[in-house]
Amino acid sequence: MKTKAIQLLAVFFLGTGMIFAQDIPESQVPSVVLNKFKAEFPKATDVEWEMKGSEYNVEFEIGWFTDYEAWYSGTGQLLRYTEEISNGDLPTAVRDAIKNLYDGYRIDDAKKIVENGAEKFLVEIEKGNDERKLLFSGDGKLVK
Repeated sequence: MKTKAIQLLAVFFLGTGMIFAQDIPESQVPSVVLNKFKAEFPKATDVEWEMKGSEYNVEFEIGWFTDYEAWYSGTGQLLRYTEEISNGDLPTAVRDAIKNLYDGYRIDDAKKIVENGAEKFLVEIEKGNDERKLLFSGDGKLVK
């Protein structure tokens, strides 16, 4: 009985995920979106497209295993993108803020988010079993 309940929950969550995000082949991406993407990220490889609501979401790599994710409007406007970065690529102000606010935590993962020309940094930190996701502005201010 327990197994059936778990299977039903898995099917439910997979099904609802497909409603909100659906993989689409590149041939179904409007040419204006595709052209903007190729102009902005000409070295992109391993490209995968999805529709998320009215936005086109693309996951891709540049170089050796640097993951990116970008969102475009139907008119081809780049709305935002994220780039996985190394801890050393975090601004000094962000690293200092983590040291001051979360002494003893280590940085587990870092991403740069660019939206409307502004950079923010999503940082996952951990200390033992305590894991936190923090969002910082480029000058080291904790956003949330």
